[in-house]
Amino acid sequence: MNSASAISADIMNKLGLTTHETANKKGDDRLGQSDFLRLMITQLENQDPFKPMESGEFLGQLAQFGTVSGIEDLQKSFNRFSQSIASGQALQAAALVDRHVTVPGDMIVMDPAEGMRGAVQVPASAEVVIGVYNQAGQLVRRIPMGIQEAGLREFHWDGRDETGALLGPGIYEFAGLASDGRGSEALDMYLSARVESVSLGNNNGALLLQVEGMGEVNFNKVRQIG
Repeated sequence: MNSASAISADIMNKLGLTTHETANKKGDDRLGQSDFLRLMITQLENQDPFKPMESGEFLGQLAQFGTVSGIEDLQKSFNRFSQSIASGQALQAAALVDRHVTVPGDMIVMDPAEGMRGAVQVPASAEVVIGVYNQAGQLVRRIPMGIQEAGLREFHWDGRDETGALLGPGIYEFAGLASDGRGSEALDMYLSARVESVSLGNNNGALLLQVEGMGEVNFNKVRQIG
């Protein structure tokens, strides 16, 4: 509601209020609920008895006051609701600490002795192969998955190379390839790793997971838990 939209400047002066002063107090050019109610009551007390305020004008002011009050109450309710949701999400997400989540990514710092589970998104029935590469970009293991139907398909690497030797800790990259009679295409890769911690984003309040060996991941990107 604009300041003093239905109230005379004379009444505002009697109260010692000005639009400029009210703007400084509120941080904008609107009257607060208490200011508006004081102005309306003072206007009634000081109206000309021979020219009283028309009922329509009075009801219009009451309607404006009710609208402002209702909007402010609604805003407060939404803020409380939003804070409640954020707190609930944070509590739920905290339960993910030390659990494994499957998130988008093809590179991870890991110890192969612990093995690696992951998944690829297969768009249509095709023969799928997973390639495991060391930090030098060398192919150390090829994992045939056979014919896979469309969907999220899981795989497991035991941490060994083609000779059966267990590899050492380091950075490893995974790549999925789907082939059919018409050609081959790279697949979206997902890796499973342990959640180290959970935090709320500073700017938008988004839930962020610190995933071991992969860094920070938005909770919305989690495909599987456990």
